[in-house]
Amino acid sequence: MSGTRRRVAVVTLDRLAEQMAGPAIRAWEISSYLAPDHDVRLVTFAECTRSGDGFRTERIGVPDFREVVDWADVVILQGYVAATFPWLREADVVLVVDLYDPFHIESLEVQRDQDLAARDASLAAALRELDAQVSRGDVFLCASARQRDLWIGHLAAAGRINPLTYDADPGLAELVRLVPFGISDVAPRRSAPAIKGVVPGIGEDDLVLLWGGGVYNWFDPLTLVRAVDRVRERVPNVRLLFLGMRHPNPDVPEMRVARELRALTSELGLLGTHVFFNEEWVPYDRRVDYLLDADVGVTCHLPGIETEFSFRTRVLDYLWAGLPVVGTDGDAFAPLVESERLGRTVPARDVDALADALAELLLDGDERARTSERVRAVAERFRWSRVLEPIGAVCADARRAPDAGRLAAAPGPGGRTEPAASLVGRVRLAARTTVRHLRSGGVRHTGRKVVARLQRRRAAR
Repeated sequence: MSGTRRRVAVVTLDRLAEQMAGPAIRAWEISSYLAPDHDVRLVTFAECTRSGDGFRTERIGVPDFREVVDWADVVILQGYVAATFPWLREADVVLVVDLYDPFHIESLEVQRDQDLAARDASLAAALRELDAQVSRGDVFLCASARQRDLWIGHLAAAGRINPLTYDADPGLAELVRLVPFGISDVAPRRSAPAIKGVVPGIGEDDLVLLWGGGVYNWFDPLTLVRAVDRVRERVPNVRLLFLGMRHPNPDVPEMRVARELRALTSELGLLGTHVFFNEEWVPYDRRVDYLLDADVGVTCHLPGIETEFSFRTRVLDYLWAGLPVVGTDGDAFAPLVESERLGRTVPARDVDALADALAELLLDGDERARTSERVRAVAERFRWSRVLEPIGAVCADARRAPDAGRLAAAPGPGGRTEPAASLVGRVRLAARTTVRHLRSGGVRHTGRKVVARLQRRRAAR
């Protein structure tokens, strides 16, 4: 990266601790990547007990967020933030919205067991947040080509694909940037055994299938357990470990499918003999020991649009560790697994096909080894230092969106953003912003903000 050193605030709602879920991990890695070239603050509204290397981490409250935004030149946010702070619409920052997790679609599955009123309310909250993000963001991040199509549709419906944004960038390459989830640049190294010979019931010579993450309603662990029940006849030493049953965020409850999974495992007599549950979430820095103790990574999901637009971050861990992947087709990773021969993909809910795919890899050690080599080669494409390059480019040359002059206006009919009413309105907005900067940071801080704003305007011409 090169360019002017910026003040960058990375915002997450997840806990920053030894145990972190996907959103916090992504925010952490973004902060780590940007820290050598920029002044970075990683903030969360949840627990914060983890210190950054070269960047500041902190827990903030709702009243503190304005100071964070006023401090920053660039704000990178994810999750339910924008709708909570409507003043972000007028904030003098480059706003980068991370849309790698289509949470409005996810909410349809999370709330599936609730009554219709609760489901409607959950979806409405998600859509309010998306409206706030889409109407104000200067740059949008997505995790896959499929997601990019989804978000371009949202932007078009919101009026963000307009003459100004289209003429500046007909391909929308700068407005909507592809930034997948990534893997560590450092090769995985075991610090201690974690599964084989450690988990009661799993021996050092057993063959371990690893479910490397949580169990949520959009997944299909039931088909996997039924397949293991059949595989054990051909591979008696097969063992399946679910790595994290209890989500590190206490606000995420155990879901229906997790309860069904426990019941089915007991019903089939597999609990503690062939199927095992790690109840607590594995610390982020310790997960490598579990990955390197496994023989195959597994991921099974149900058909539907959640699967179609998802980006299964656990599969990235499998690639990092060189694990052959066996999973259901239909998601963004399935074509990669098939084309690069990284394992096996099978139709959804097909117990026989899944059992055969697992048995093939478990019984053929040479094929597992060849597959692992191919997995490691493909993993190079997903190093954090490579996938985060678009974010580095945004921060090095921070500019508002071409239609930023319209963003101070309230959304028009259907959520579309209408042009700013007049030059007088824009002047008043600039005056209010300047006064706020003077109060929060003094003359030097305000001067820096004004210079940055002028540079962005010149660059946009």
